[in-house]
Amino acid sequence: MRTDSRLSRLLHALLHMEHAERPLTSDAMAEMLRTNPVVVRRLLSGLRESGYVQSEKGHGGGWVLSAALDDITLLDVYRSAGEPALFSDLVTEDDPQCLVEQAVNAHLSATVREAEQALLEKFGKVTLGDLSREIKKKGKRMSPPRQEAT
Repeated sequence: MRTDSRLSRLLHALLHMEHAERPLTSDAMAEMLRTNPVVVRRLLSGLRESGYVQSEKGHGGGWVLSAALDDITLLDVYRSAGEPALFSDLVTEDDPQCLVEQAVNAHLSATVREAEQALLEKFGKVTLGDLSREIKKKGKRMSPPRQEAT
């Protein structure tokens, strides 16, 4: 199963936006995230619809935060990303009539649902402000992505 990095990429971009001195272009963020600017715009569209970021057009334009990091939880970003799968699918449907497969699938499915619920509850308690303060506390210097001269 291919991993889904939307949540990680969005968190990365949002934290860089907080420390950028000016709006970040889709091109600059694409370079930072090692992806395509179209992917960046698609990723950020859910956050824009939720009111967490906005884009400014024209010279000097780009993406900026429109909410304080303390007002955005990991759960908010997860939901804005389209609620990507948190875990891989652990069940099989090789022989749905097999009693062993039924028992295994029922247990695995219930356990994954419980784990997802616990993870989402934790996501709701952690803000991007918490992450930003953790970064600052550890003394790691965040370098904003390069901006092209315009």
